[in-house]
Amino acid sequence: MATGKINVSVDNIFPLIKKFLYSDHEIFLRELISNATDATLKLKHLTNIGETDVDYGNPTIEIKVDKDNKKIHIIDQGIGMTKEEVEKYINEVAFSGAEEFLEKYKDSAKDSGIIGHFGLGFYSAFMVAHKVEIITKSYKDEPAAHWTCDGTTEFTLEDSDKSVRGTEIILHINEEDEEFLEENRIQELLVKYNKFMPIPIKFGTKEETLPLPEDAAEDAKPETKTVDNIINNPNPAWTKQPTDLEDKDYKEFYRELYPMQFEEPLFHIHLNVDYPFNLTGILYFPKMTQDMNMQRDKIQLYQNQVFVTDNVEGIVPEFLTMLRGVIDSPDIPLNVSRSYLQADGAVKKISSYITRKVADKLKSLFNNNREDFQEKWNDIKVVIEYGMLTEDKFFDKAKKFALFPTTENDYYTFDELKEAIKDNQTDKDGNLVVLYASNQDEQHSYIQAAKDKGYKVILLDSPIVPHLLQKLESSEEKITFTRVDSDHVDNLIKKDEEKISKLSDDEKEKLKGDFEKVVPKEKYTVQMEAMDSDAAPLMITQPEFMRRMKEMQQTGGGGMFGMGNMPEMYNLVVNTNHPLVSEILGAEAETQERLIKQSLDLARLSQNLLKGEELTAFIKRSFDMVK
Repeated sequence: MATGKINVSVDNIFPLIKKFLYSDHEIFLRELISNATDATLKLKHLTNIGETDVDYGNPTIEIKVDKDNKKIHIIDQGIGMTKEEVEKYINEVAFSGAEEFLEKYKDSAKDSGIIGHFGLGFYSAFMVAHKVEIITKSYKDEPAAHWTCDGTTEFTLEDSDKSVRGTEIILHINEEDEEFLEENRIQELLVKYNKFMPIPIKFGTKEETLPLPEDAAEDAKPETKTVDNIINNPNPAWTKQPTDLEDKDYKEFYRELYPMQFEEPLFHIHLNVDYPFNLTGILYFPKMTQDMNMQRDKIQLYQNQVFVTDNVEGIVPEFLTMLRGVIDSPDIPLNVSRSYLQADGAVKKISSYITRKVADKLKSLFNNNREDFQEKWNDIKVVIEYGMLTEDKFFDKAKKFALFPTTENDYYTFDELKEAIKDNQTDKDGNLVVLYASNQDEQHSYIQAAKDKGYKVILLDSPIVPHLLQKLESSEEKITFTRVDSDHVDNLIKKDEEKISKLSDDEKEKLKGDFEKVVPKEKYTVQMEAMDSDAAPLMITQPEFMRRMKEMQQTGGGGMFGMGNMPEMYNLVVNTNHPLVSEILGAEAETQERLIKQSLDLARLSQNLLKGEELTAFIKRSFDMVK
């Protein structure tokens, strides 16, 4: 038996491992299974290239929990190690077995997907174990080795009678880490980190019900048999070629990823790139809610089929964190900080590639089946509009397929919309005015007034609309977006024709004073306007600029300083050509006040601004009037 000292530059590596190497103790299982997978894939590669004639067979990785003796066993049937290799790979931490392996076989191993990190990954075992044993037999015809270390830099290394190829790691679990001796806890970790590992992982057994034969009696009970409990699906959909998958395969994989999700995804995007980096994956568009925060953290990031994180911010463009699915890239390091990832050049390239790929896929979906795309628009628009707002490259591409639905349920792209409205909605200064509504019911009367003029009104109701409109306006010359309730219809698109007022300037001035005595100054600015006599006598509008800035402040970013906290301000537009307004002008003081109050409340009611005590008083006053 040999004893020795591990060749590390500091004696206290083990406390450092426990404290700093991994913040989360549960990672030990992921690391050790990754190593077992590497060892198995190495053997597969050597047999494939004819470097060895051993029988690869159908290897598995087995996890056993021995609760009574407080041990966990991780057993693989991979390449194994000789005594010299244990000495080198385990004791000389600075070396990485996988790195040397890649160096030796670099030409033929390029496509084998083996990126290993034997070395520090193995030492994560000491986070949960006070003693670790390795019993290993190499695929070469050499004696097996048994290495033992109790968490100091001292170790023992002796021959073993293990006769089967592969490596068994035995962890003697610390008292404070005994949660890992619970089968449920190990099952949970295996499902979390190893659900799609490329080698089958066995953890105990389970009962399986056999199908009844066709000629079975009616009361026959199906038989059960005990089978290996295989945790993982070693060949998940994203590892296959898109041409080998049908729509139903993508849907089945979605259910595998999200067993508690009952709604089908709207469509998927299969990512597959090998230059300038390796990346595969499948992204799904689920049905979207308006609450953008509800959607986050549903994309899972893998490295060679090993789960890394579902916090993909910085790797995936922010707007796509609302999607679901899987991204797998060997070019993303397993154990690094978020700030490192966000500064990493390869990761930035990955992010812009995903943006481009998603934009191209959406464009082809739009081109190939516009009708279907339009039907799904309301369920996906939040992601696309958010992408246009936050990613300039996506904005440029999305202008070709982002849709602007009208209140009549017609769908236009931006260019189509400009073409459709240019004749009727260009103002006297040559600006194209796009009219929009944010709520079809609440703004019904304004929408109707605009339609009566032959204007098209688009429906924009996402929470980020004010920000997006700023961006659209700044990307084009002479175009403005104006909400239909921001002014009376004749002022929305200023034309040359001037409306004649039935009231003289003096009468208008007196009437304005009469209104200002009754209408609360802190909320309403009174303006006299000559409109059609059959238009509403009073109308409440909210100026586009002020309202938009306030909304932008409330949804984060943009807007003028402090505007989000400003009280709501409205314009009260008085139609000087309406008969009721002439009646108010000529009424006695008491009647005039009552008519103004009642008319104001009706205007407020039409805007859903009459609530609580004021609504109760209005209803009582209205009943009194109809007695």
